[in-house]
Amino acid sequence: MKRDKSEMEDDLRMEYDLKSLRVRRLGSERKSFGGATVWLEPDVAEMFPTADAVNEALRFLIRVIRDNQALSPTTQANNSNAPDG
Repeated sequence: MKRDKSEMEDDLRMEYDLKSLRVRRLGSERKSFGGATVWLEPDVAEMFPTADAVNEALRFLIRVIRDNQALSPTTQANNSNAPDG
């Protein structure tokens, strides 16, 4: 017996729950971060057009933190030598 062409053939088993599948964004809305997946809140993502922009900002922040940590012991030592009063 020949099937009607308008009838779709479905090879999926009944136990497959397609509602639980996550949908991946494709195209310009999709952001790729190599092996790690990072979720940015919409207000943060709005500020960074690309993954490279995020990486550049984070690297800058890392440099600032490292520079401040390098200065911190010196600053504390200088303050401990300051005269009281």
